[in-house]
Amino acid sequence: MGRCFQALSEPKRLRILDLLRSGEKCVGHLTEELQVAQSLLSFHLKALRDAGLVADRREGRWVYYSLVPGRLDELKVFLDDLLGSSADTASPAGGPSPFGPHLVK
Repeated sequence: MGRCFQALSEPKRLRILDLLRSGEKCVGHLTEELQVAQSLLSFHLKALRDAGLVADRREGRWVYYSLVPGRLDELKVFLDDLLGSSADTASPAGGPSPFGPHLVK
């Protein structure tokens, strides 16, 4: 899960995911839409692929990327559960954090 959140911490990667929500896209289309060098796009796509958020498919010399079905939904469920459980155990304002002192800055 941590790798997914790390991948999502970069604004360009969020934009890539947003573009892929409408369906599979080739690298050339993504490069044009994002106005970035192909090498930088490849770096971001690799991070998203390694996190299990996108999949690639080769067709001849073209590479197409798409969202991994259900993966973003899994992250949403995880966050909903996390936020729901923290809301259930939250202390009154000014009280100690339910997350412990090591997570509060």
